[in-house]
Amino acid sequence: MDESEDLSFRQDELPEDRSLIVVDDDRAFAQRLVRAMELRGFEVRGAHSITEGIDLIRERAPAFAVVDMRLEDGNGLDVIAELARARPDARAIVLTGYGNIATAVTAVKLGAVDYLAKPADADDVTDALLAPSDDKAPPPENPMSADRVRWEHIQRVYELCNRNVSETARRLNMHRRTLQRILAKRAPK
Repeated sequence: MDESEDLSFRQDELPEDRSLIVVDDDRAFAQRLVRAMELRGFEVRGAHSITEGIDLIRERAPAFAVVDMRLEDGNGLDVIAELARARPDARAIVLTGYGNIATAVTAVKLGAVDYLAKPADADDVTDALLAPSDDKAPPPENPMSADRVRWEHIQRVYELCNRNVSETARRLNMHRRTLQRILAKRAPK
């Protein structure tokens, strides 16, 4: 990465507290993101698990956090919740390769300011972390397909039922095995 690259913000736009944690179990991705965020002026500490992320927060709660949704030892939302408890004014974003509306809503309710799909580049991450709180997202250029809307609805009900397959199937009026097959597949485009 060239240090003279045109960044989408000015260094003087960074707040005084530039502390950032990156929590991602994809070590190569995390290392690249840590390096890129350091080039942008952040003081970055990295973690590869929920336990490590929570330890970093308890050691010194950062002003910013970038947290992967699915980590080897559980759900990254636990890190977001801990950060919200330790430092309510912190700005956190969630990164995931398994995006759905239900988890995005949960992430925001727990204190995340944005939700980005992987692979997100450092410019997207920086823009999300530094965006004004009252910024509204532009409408999507490519709206979801009908299959994706159906999948999102199923995921939302599944989350509302605390990930209980039988209860979700009952509420959706569908056979439990059919629901299990749908949940095992990747999200349609």
